[in-house]
Amino acid sequence: MPNGWKLSTVLAGGIALLAVAGLSRGVYTVGPESVGVIQRFGRSIGTVDPGLRFKLPFGIDQVTILPVKRQLKLEFGFGSAGGSNPDQVSNEQSKESDMVTGDLNAAHVEWVVQYEISNPEEYLFNNREPGPTLRDLSENVMREVVGDRTVDEVLTVGRQGIENEAITKLTSLVQELKMGIRVQQVQLKNVHPPTAVQRSFEEVNRAQQEREQMINQANGEYNKVVPRASGEAQKKISEAEGYALKRVNEAEGDVARFKALLEQYEKAPEVTRQRLYLETLSEVIPQLGSKIILDASAKQFLPLMNVQQFEPKPPVQK
Repeated sequence: MPNGWKLSTVLAGGIALLAVAGLSRGVYTVGPESVGVIQRFGRSIGTVDPGLRFKLPFGIDQVTILPVKRQLKLEFGFGSAGGSNPDQVSNEQSKESDMVTGDLNAAHVEWVVQYEISNPEEYLFNNREPGPTLRDLSENVMREVVGDRTVDEVLTVGRQGIENEAITKLTSLVQELKMGIRVQQVQLKNVHPPTAVQRSFEEVNRAQQEREQMINQANGEYNKVVPRASGEAQKKISEAEGYALKRVNEAEGDVARFKALLEQYEKAPEVTRQRLYLETLSEVIPQLGSKIILDASAKQFLPLMNVQQFEPKPPVQK
């Protein structure tokens, strides 16, 4: 067998092996929740959608697959097992969760930041380590927001306000740095005082709750007693006003009657005097009962009398 033929056979076999190796390395798959960012000789040339794809082998093309349709999260102060995001959990959970409030009290704050990759190229090329950078930004924002509030706000009524302000500030920073990230939610989890003072803080909270309870009970008693007393006072005032109006009307009526009699008396004094006398007798005599006037010389009169018909009549009610 000629040597030239052997050499060409070896070269053909080498080329075939290189072709097979190139094809095996050039085929890749992009998942349904991801896109692939292609770099050719280190320069970005675009993105590819999910599916079976091919790239130039031997380092010519490089593809970075990013989960752009998956909700990613960062956990601060705690860590969940089985997370697929390498930046989800920190190795310094206790340090990042210990904070100082605006009134110089300590608080242990655990929270979660949920986000998604909105621009793959900005996410890859605008920041060297976008995941750790987002963790640092989130921690700084939370410390700033917590530091502007009292410990009572942080532990009780101010949770919603903290979440809203944190997501607003974090979104502004992410857009300013063009990180290619959309912050979806900032959610507070477990928030409590440090372990060393937690028992004392719970006693203070218990005392405050008892104080509020006693205030509410006192207000309830006040709202029950005061309206009843006001109603009774108004009732007595109304009764007094009614009685006063009655007496005034009676007095005015008596005055009007007296004036009318006086007017008639001035016109005819003798007639008026006689009429008043007779009217008075007509009212008084019926109350005296029956009277019998006998002649001093009358005899044997009693047997003829029907005594019962002369019984006194009861007085006339006016």
